[in-house]
Amino acid sequence: MSFIEVEKSEGIATLILARGKVNAINGMVVDELNQLLKTLENDPELNAIVLTGRGRFFSFGFDVPEFLSFTPEEFTDYLINFTDLYTYLFLYPKPVVAALNGHTIAGGCMLALACDNRVMVAGKGKISLNEIAFGSSVFFGSAEMLRFWIGSANATKVLYSGAMYSAEEAMSLGLVQEVLTEDNLMVQARRIASDLASKHSPAFTSIKSLLRKPIAEGMMQRERASIREFVDIWYSEHTWANLQKIMIN
Repeated sequence: MSFIEVEKSEGIATLILARGKVNAINGMVVDELNQLLKTLENDPELNAIVLTGRGRFFSFGFDVPEFLSFTPEEFTDYLINFTDLYTYLFLYPKPVVAALNGHTIAGGCMLALACDNRVMVAGKGKISLNEIAFGSSVFFGSAEMLRFWIGSANATKVLYSGAMYSAEEAMSLGLVQEVLTEDNLMVQARRIASDLASKHSPAFTSIKSLLRKPIAEGMMQRERASIREFVDIWYSEHTWANLQKIMIN
């Protein structure tokens, strides 16, 4: 079963998360997105990607109810694949623009942070790394990507509070670059993707690597340790009790 719709036009591939009402992320979504990105990376006719969601959510984040049945070992394997995916996306050689059509939460926010640009629809949703609100931590890589975009002081504010930010609040922090009407969201996302794709490809890829590879190297060195710590907290009595209350409709 496919959970990602693909549309191609004028050298831009639009990937649409389409898994239920909230586009919750599980292992199948990670594997499908990873494979699509690899295929598109090697397609000479596609120069940029727009990543968006179907419905009221860009993504709710992890499919928590599904993961409640996982052993710690199974969950660890999933987390390794997920963090490998956002690291790959963070270094992706072609431009990637996130068009945030609605709520962009936790793991969904992490995917958005890995992109080159984020535009968000006004009044349609919140964006958050809210893990601390239910007693969870984040990953080393997600914290580094957040710091890359908004600096250490604002990253501390976002992660310590677990607050849910409107599109306008997110733009003031640097979490998103533009706030747009629903009608203009995809138009502007494609315009930005097209503009980035118009740059000389080797130059764009080189500059992106210069900006991001030192960060990604640190991410790769410390990610596994942060995953182990994340799993320990996830399965702790306090956090596990809170996870049981999370529903996906």
